[in-house]
Amino acid sequence: MTAGKLCISATLLSLLLVSLTTKADLVVLQYHHISDATPPSTSTSVSLFKAQLDVISDLGLEVVDLHEATENLFSHSPSMNQSIALTFDDAYESVYSVAADILQKRTLPYTIFVDTKAVGNQGYMTWDQLQALAERDGVSFANHGAGHGHMARKPSEPKADWKQRTTQSLDSAQAELQKKLGTGLPLFAYPYGEFDETLEAKVAERGWFGFGQQSGAIGPLSGKTRLPRFPMANAYGQLNGLKDKLTSRAFPVDANALPDGIMASNPPTLTLPLVEKIKPARLTCFASGMGRIDFEVLGDKISVKAPRPFNSRRFRYNCTHPAENGSFYWLSQQWLDLSQPED
Repeated sequence: MTAGKLCISATLLSLLLVSLTTKADLVVLQYHHISDATPPSTSTSVSLFKAQLDVISDLGLEVVDLHEATENLFSHSPSMNQSIALTFDDAYESVYSVAADILQKRTLPYTIFVDTKAVGNQGYMTWDQLQALAERDGVSFANHGAGHGHMARKPSEPKADWKQRTTQSLDSAQAELQKKLGTGLPLFAYPYGEFDETLEAKVAERGWFGFGQQSGAIGPLSGKTRLPRFPMANAYGQLNGLKDKLTSRAFPVDANALPDGIMASNPPTLTLPLVEKIKPARLTCFASGMGRIDFEVLGDKISVKAPRPFNSRRFRYNCTHPAENGSFYWLSQQWLDLSQPED
């Protein structure tokens, strides 16, 4: 082989290695209302929504179909392109009256997770409106349960009762979506983002992907029944941190080895394996309402624990670490205190 061919081969090998180490992930954005007049905690203003879409476009990121992209990510030959998927929980009317036209003009696909019992109630879409959206290109519908109940098993709830009510919610919603909209996508969004291992098992038994409300990107090591999404309501979707979220990478640990988030002690301890890509000196962790928190390196583990107890039903530990090309590995561990009252 000539020196010139050796040089070309070395260059190609170098490019291949770079592509393998910089493989991109899927970032899923979670919305509820797109409105200036609905509850602030679950609303994204119209101007902010448009600005968020502008940032996605300016970064050259492709907006993709959620189901196809998730299937692709866990395939033997996943796409190498960083991509974005848009999701809307509950099927609020503002998605039909405001967001749908904005997205249609930009030819962007999106998925609506439908609470089938809420359809037709005040503030929600009707079945006619959902059927009208179903006729548009790029619009898909998926399961958000029937009634938006808290689905993790309650501390004093008999197992048989829990099994009956969760099975009813999951399966009746899926049947209704099939009947009314002709869709049976294997996608489920947990109400309130709450889940436990037994609920995850139900989702897995059905061959579905399960999506939460904890932040982060989705990669091959993400748990198929605990997939993260970035909340995009006004409080969380401001533009000053949006680029880091859109270009984030999945944290390089096996998500299935992490806890389901049901809290055994308060404050809880999150234990992470110390993997090659994570350098403790570059790791930063935060806790809901407490800002940055400390962690300990104990042998081949990282132990993350808030300095004081929490008094809310749901809260999170978020950890980030620099990745390639100015992006960040991003991990969000949601915790659920079942002793606290339901919403």
